[in-house]
Amino acid sequence: MSAVCVDRQDRTQIAQQECDVVTRALCQAAKRPEVTSFFDEPTNTASHLVWDPASRHCAVLDSVLDYDAASGRTATESADELIAFIRDQGLEVEWILETHVHADHLSAAPYIKERIGGALGIGENVRIVQNVFGKVFNAGTEFQRDGSQFDHLFIDGEGFTIGELDAVALHTPGHTPDGITYVIGDAAFVAHALPLGSPRPIASRRDAAVSLPRLQSAGAQRIPVGNHGHRRARGQRAYT
Repeated sequence: MSAVCVDRQDRTQIAQQECDVVTRALCQAAKRPEVTSFFDEPTNTASHLVWDPASRHCAVLDSVLDYDAASGRTATESADELIAFIRDQGLEVEWILETHVHADHLSAAPYIKERIGGALGIGENVRIVQNVFGKVFNAGTEFQRDGSQFDHLFIDGEGFTIGELDAVALHTPGHTPDGITYVIGDAAFVAHALPLGSPRPIASRRDAAVSLPRLQSAGAQRIPVGNHGHRRARGQRAYT
């Protein structure tokens, strides 16, 4: 696992970097990830598992912790199913990634890390969302608003690897300002870059409006469905 620390780049440089990741994958089969998607019916959420076929190293994206609103209790059935799949496939978790802060479901990322390891990652603008939510819910000083709950905060254009797979993180704000798209080989895992109206702490319309062209410019051949709004069976591959 590695994440390349980079200086702030202009968008031309970042666009070239993301295109390079996709081009290498299109030219070299070894740079193309395997992807399996898991759909959680109660929250209408798709989680994704992406891995390097050669090294068997993998990343989990947008995992779900089961929650029963009536009882106020959580459960780990969805996460345990994903963990069982990882073990059955002989995979090693490098990253547990979030495309954005989820206001409509709980993340199983800490639970998965505790069970099978992996580094927690999200976009650096999670700090903006934490600050907003902290004020909305009148959270005390014990609620950290600096992103320290995560192992790594990705900046726009930051490169990283999953085994031998090349990847890059893109800032693609949509209904939250922390939205990140992970371009991994020839696949792109997209945050909510399109909805501009939301009760959540949204990005500016100017920033959100440039997210779609940035995604289109990458040229990714596979875009697994976003993490909401698509009804698929667990374990079913799902691409747009």
